[in-house]
Amino acid sequence: MSSVRHSFISVIAVLQSQRQIRSLQPWLTGLYEELSAQFSDFEFVLVNNHCNISDIDEVIRPLPEDLRKNIFMLNLSTPVSRDNALLAGLDRANGDYTVIFDFDFAGQPQVLTQMWERSQQGFDIVYLRARERRLPWAQRLLYRIFYFILKKYSQLRIDPWAHHTRMISRRALNSLLRLRENSRYLKANYALVGYQTSFLPTEVALHPEEETSFGEQFRTALVAVTSFTTFLRSLLLWIFLFSVLVAGVAVFNAVKVKITNVDIFGDHVETLSGWAFLVVLISVFFAITCLNLYIMSIYLSNIYSEIKNRPLYIIESVKRY
Repeated sequence: MSSVRHSFISVIAVLQSQRQIRSLQPWLTGLYEELSAQFSDFEFVLVNNHCNISDIDEVIRPLPEDLRKNIFMLNLSTPVSRDNALLAGLDRANGDYTVIFDFDFAGQPQVLTQMWERSQQGFDIVYLRARERRLPWAQRLLYRIFYFILKKYSQLRIDPWAHHTRMISRRALNSLLRLRENSRYLKANYALVGYQTSFLPTEVALHPEEETSFGEQFRTALVAVTSFTTFLRSLLLWIFLFSVLVAGVAVFNAVKVKITNVDIFGDHVETLSGWAFLVVLISVFFAITCLNLYIMSIYLSNIYSEIKNRPLYIIESVKRY
């Protein structure tokens, strides 16, 4: 039998659907057996993201007292995004190591100990890495585009196959909590804080949560693209360059028609008084407008990064069992 590891482990989960509440009892029981056998101290931090508290109590009350006394329930006053709900749990975590443990791994509590052992090799963040993503081909294509943009237009190195489940050391968590972004995308924040990172492969495939709609996923992707990449600014630059090209072609065509009565496609065209001047004027102002939009986008992007200071979550109550 392995010796007890003298580390304090905080385990975090977000409850935001009936499916997760039904999975809560085996999730807690399996992790409790693993933690009590392998670690000297531990706690469970459950974040109730606007589920019915009586449904959660029904699941937790029958559990042994030795398990229940390690549970903290944070009840949020209003529903928030999953990442912001996780942040509420991360703020409350007291452990030497904090583990975000998805319900998908309820039957594999030993994964937690395996992540801890990998962390002892000098890694501050250890996550689980899937081999595949179970989605329709159209959604898989969108995910590929999304991660391509993150890789191409940011300095962050985000693993597209990473599960949410991961172990974070105390010093890495302290740095993570200093990043008080209003629009959070935690996978980008993990990459932003740096520190030595490793992964464990798993056969559990990535899949969207049932309670998260495609629209919510798309909005999350937009948040990540606008907050952590320069993609939109680069897109506006290319629009400006394209507008300059179009303006140049239009001006050349207008002058050519004025002089030769033949356009760039070789067609004979009757010249109209004032037409060339009007085309040139519209083209120039269109290019100037695109340039102004590009410059404004840089300023707006910088302002947007500075003024995000609304509360990310509000805790209505804290419950001990």
